[in-house]
Amino acid sequence: MNGLPTSRWYSEVSMMCRLLRSAVTVLLDERNTATRWTNKSDMKSAARLILACTFATIMLATLAFCNADEPKLPEGSRAIFNGKDLPAPASLPPGYADHSDLAHFIDLQGRRRPIRSVDDWLIRKRHVQLHLQSVMGPLPGPPQRVPLDVGTIEEARVGAVTRRKLTYQSDAADRVPAYLFIPDHKSGSKLPAVLCLQQTTKSGKAEPAGLAGDPSLHYALHLAERGYVTLAPDYPSFGEHTYEFGPQTGYSSGSMKAVWDNIRAVDLLQSLSIVDGERIGCIGHSLGGHSTIFTAVFEPRLKVLVSNCGFCTFRKDDVPSWTGPRYMPRIAGVYENDAAKVPFDFPELIACLAPRPFLASAAEGDNDFDVSGVRDCVRSARPIYALLGASTALEESYYPGPHAFPDTARKRAYEFLDKFLMPGS
Repeated sequence: MNGLPTSRWYSEVSMMCRLLRSAVTVLLDERNTATRWTNKSDMKSAARLILACTFATIMLATLAFCNADEPKLPEGSRAIFNGKDLPAPASLPPGYADHSDLAHFIDLQGRRRPIRSVDDWLIRKRHVQLHLQSVMGPLPGPPQRVPLDVGTIEEARVGAVTRRKLTYQSDAADRVPAYLFIPDHKSGSKLPAVLCLQQTTKSGKAEPAGLAGDPSLHYALHLAERGYVTLAPDYPSFGEHTYEFGPQTGYSSGSMKAVWDNIRAVDLLQSLSIVDGERIGCIGHSLGGHSTIFTAVFEPRLKVLVSNCGFCTFRKDDVPSWTGPRYMPRIAGVYENDAAKVPFDFPELIACLAPRPFLASAAEGDNDFDVSGVRDCVRSARPIYALLGASTALEESYYPGPHAFPDTARKRAYEFLDKFLMPGS
């Protein structure tokens, strides 16, 4: 299709809605009701005018949507969604040869345009989100947002914290096991919350919950002891989350399935009366570190973000390691394990988090994610944080040692969360 790009479609429809609201306000100004409407005929005429404006707005919005540019998957690939094999959409956003260069966007005519304003950046950001979906598969929409139907399996006391083992309905076909921690609190108080994402481990959620694995990775328990409501879900196929990857699931990648499970986890946290829905963060190590980033690119309700040993640029990484069924198979099947062909990279993803506070925590001796590649990503994203007036919200923390989350790194991470989610604590 060759009509409005999706980002402009939102803008056009918003403008139509504002015009309609203005018209209704003029017609129904309560201060002048007594003099404006003198008989039933006047009121009927006004009602007809409002209906006509509403109908026109709906028609224009529909036309704009039908003419909106859609993301296109690479030639030969197909989108798997809702259990169906769908042909690739008609057009991708423009490609970018250098994903670390965030100083420009490409317009509809294929011309490079400098990013000088927030609106300019939002065009590039939308391109990044669409390219990410061309690799991971489409982000599920409202039809997949089924009732959570939370079920508690067991409950236990851990010091001054209550731990609940539960499951929630992520989509129509799958329930996600998780641990929820609620610290003791004053009646009626609202607490900040943190979504705690696991590393690659068979024990799944049990490790961040403090029930298995490395004590340095028990961050769901640690943060609950600091006063946060925390939620630790199983990544698909780990822990108690039995999951068979494949087209029958309706997802093109394990990464997108995990993103959707995490978005539903945010739904769960916001459904709790004890949680302040405007103070929700996310933290993760390794797998949990990049899952934090992937989820936050699509989920604006995550306000503060910490990734430890979770990423570097694809140019300095082992690209085939991203291609298993738990992750993004299209990197191998479509992009031939070539970092230059993959249509997104982490410098862009970090920039997409702006202006939200983000801590990049990395080990200088990490054999999984090259620390120089982490520095490259942060360096590239800084101008976007500055453009959005949030230069101080992007922080880096580097420490000696291997791929791990030692005491000094965790202390910095927890204090980072406190600074933005518990100001004055």
